[in-house]
Amino acid sequence: MADRSSLEDLKASMEGTSAASPTAAQAVSAAIQREPKVDAQGRAYATGKRKNAVARVWIKAGSGKIVVNGRALATYFARPVLRMMIDQPFVAINRRDQYDVMVTVVGGGLSGQAGAVRHGISKALTYHEPGLRPTLKKGGFLTRDSRVVERKKYGRAKARRSFQFSKR
Repeated sequence: MADRSSLEDLKASMEGTSAASPTAAQAVSAAIQREPKVDAQGRAYATGKRKNAVARVWIKAGSGKIVVNGRALATYFARPVLRMMIDQPFVAINRRDQYDVMVTVVGGGLSGQAGAVRHGISKALTYHEPGLRPTLKKGGFLTRDSRVVERKKYGRAKARRSFQFSKR
């Protein structure tokens, strides 16, 4: 009988801790609330990557002006699809014309550079406003697309294509 009462006491104590643990977890998450990472000018900095392109992105509150390598967005990325790709993080968080963005991008082609700029903007937004992270993470903007061009192998015409077979 003594064993049974001690088991009931143990069960009661476990129920008490399980009810208390969600509130403890909430207290811990509130204590770990992320601070914005901004410099003296109020800018957040992040690096975005895609294929062989690397984009250095500075973001600050402003009127929605985006400058890429010293040129306006529309002149650097002439294709509308690339501009739409870059605007996706702002559309996802409903902050379309609230940030000025200054980007320096090198390497790769225009498509890879646009992907790198999008990745960098998303990371910089999470540094400027940490509360936006769940929305951007759910949209897949914070994940670095690790796909790169496969290298050419010896004994092959390209990465996988064989040389043309000659019967005679």
